Amino acid sequence: MAGRKITVSVVGGTGYTGVELLRLLALHPSVELTAITSRSEAGVAVADLFPNLRGHIDLAFTGPDIAALKNSDLVFFATPNGTAMTMVPALLDAGVRVIDLAADFRLKDAAQWQQWYGMPHACPQLLQEAVYGLPEIHRDAIRDARLVANPGCYPTAIQLGFLPLLEAGLVDTSGLIADAKSGVSGAGRKATVAMLLGEAGDNFKAYGVPGHRHLPEIRQGLKGMAGKDVGLTFVPHLTPMIRGIHATLYATVTGPAGDLQVLYETRYANEPFVDVLPEGAHPETRSVRGANTCRLAVHRPQGGKVVVVLSVIDNLVKGAAGQAVQNMNLMFGYPESAGLESIALLP
Repeated sequence: MAGRKITVSVVGGTGYTGVELLRLLALHPSVELTAITSRSEAGVAVADLFPNLRGHIDLAFTGPDIAALKNSDLVFFATPNGTAMTMVPALLDAGVRVIDLAADFRLKDAAQWQQWYGMPHACPQLLQEAVYGLPEIHRDAIRDARLVANPGCYPTAIQLGFLPLLEAGLVDTSGLIADAKSGVSGAGRKATVAMLLGEAGDNFKAYGVPGHRHLPEIRQGLKGMAGKDVGLTFVPHLTPMIRGIHATLYATVTGPAGDLQVLYETRYANEPFVDVLPEGAHPETRSVRGANTCRLAVHRPQGGKVVVVLSVIDNLVKGAAGQAVQNMNLMFGYPESAGLESIALLP
């Protein structure tokens, strides 16, 4: 497969995740975009809706025709939760590989899916087969996967931050805390009062404290790292910026922890998209804007028992579209960083 171009379709190309995915795919050396679907914008030129793509994508949006999608090597779903699961079985039966950027295949338990997403799962038989697309953990399985569940944005930042501590068994897994902040693009490209400039600008608030939809996904991932159930308090916040997630993570060591800086540097030494900053550093969201990079720093304030990990990503890139392209590269034997070499935008 490596070396030839693949045909790729994107279902649901009108949201922020969708346009970010199109931006990355348009410059990928091994991708031929064949269809970009949207029920609401069918017939509209993609570059008319997203002028940044003018001169790079000359396709128009089409309706989601399953017969046409079956001609692709790979189909991305950048759709609302609950959409991909109605179409994926037919695509897999036709030999098409799928990456879903929504949550339809992230949870392994169909009952848990229904509890958190308010609808029965349309194809629960595929939940066990779907590979959770966090390459830093599941790289080998992703390479052979027919169906990849691309992780959520908060879950990516939080899991990468906790991973070395849990793998090494150094912390109390009953009291993990994730205090995370996101820019407004994480809420999607839709008209809601809470996302108006007059509401979100010059403001800061927590939300989803009783239970956010990403909570079971994060717990499921952390359980896999720790080998047992974990206790996690996850509090997301909305910040007055467009892109970026900053997760401040807290864990208590249960014994001698050794050099945590070395632990993190060693764990991520060969990871192309995880950057462990020098001891004492404080990563900034602007340092990853537009890049498929997670930047981490690990602290142990005053040498005490509490470890503080700082994790930053661009929610639309490593938290969504960039990670999806990273997964595509693994699935089709391309260099993992193909199409993802761009440097973060600053300022």
